[in-house]
Amino acid sequence: MDTKRYRDFADFLNEHFDGKVQKISLHAGFTCPNRDGSIGVGGCTYCNNQTFSPDYCHTGKSITRQLDEGVAFFARKYPTMRYLAYFQAYTNTYGELEALKRKYEEALAHPGVVGLIIGTRPDCMPADLLDYLADLSRRTFVLVEYGVESTSDETLRRINRGHDFATSVDAIRRTSAAGVLVGAHMILGLPGESREMMLKHARSLSQLPLDTLKLHQLQLIRHTRMAREYEMSPQDFHLYGVDEYIDLAIDFAERLSPSIAIERFVSQSPAELLIAPRWGLKNHEFTARLLRRMRERDAWQGRLCDE
Repeated sequence: MDTKRYRDFADFLNEHFDGKVQKISLHAGFTCPNRDGSIGVGGCTYCNNQTFSPDYCHTGKSITRQLDEGVAFFARKYPTMRYLAYFQAYTNTYGELEALKRKYEEALAHPGVVGLIIGTRPDCMPADLLDYLADLSRRTFVLVEYGVESTSDETLRRINRGHDFATSVDAIRRTSAAGVLVGAHMILGLPGESREMMLKHARSLSQLPLDTLKLHQLQLIRHTRMAREYEMSPQDFHLYGVDEYIDLAIDFAERLSPSIAIERFVSQSPAELLIAPRWGLKNHEFTARLLRRMRERDAWQGRLCDE
């Protein structure tokens, strides 16, 4: 095991590309079936999409313009960089097939774009769209990233997710079987989940054909239902201190299959939206601290994985 002690997203990208690639986040104007009434209303209790939309990423701008501005931002420092168009905000497979294809193809037509990352829900991957993405993946890089969030159905109901874990398992298996790269997103620290439950998530995910995984700590964000729940019943929440969360994340990684690339351990929401926890660390500072702790513990990804 190298000094990083876990398989990171750079390792994963190096298997698919020669040279540097950078994600550019896009807001393609999608909504979500958990907001428009087809599954539910109000969305997931923790969700405020403003927390992960860069300044150049706004609904009123075309995909091409967002890519132009994203490339301009990065190219000043890295003129030879290539890019992955990251359909990030809301549910990016939720729509009529031809309309979806037009958005994806517009992104791929942009100079310098060498692939797609598509963030979506596991209950929004119909067979005809998956067939199209399977064909597309034979021509270019395609990674579908599913919001799993928890393997506990009780938790998923509590956060108003609108699907169960079996739906995530089915979507991940179908996507991988179609030859499309597949990732998952998980939140550690959701209300009602014990440490033991969260470590069980790692073991459950290790049984699935996942290529990548994003983890992040529970954050309470302004203007969300969860923020209101916290205000009314703070005793229902455990907000991790940074060192406590680092040990949790390491315990999780040790139980996770070493074949799954961990793209990140934390998320950093805008200060004006974040209620708690406030750690005052940049993502790279957190990662350096986590790696130092992994070396202290002589820990590495997969050490306790029983796959």
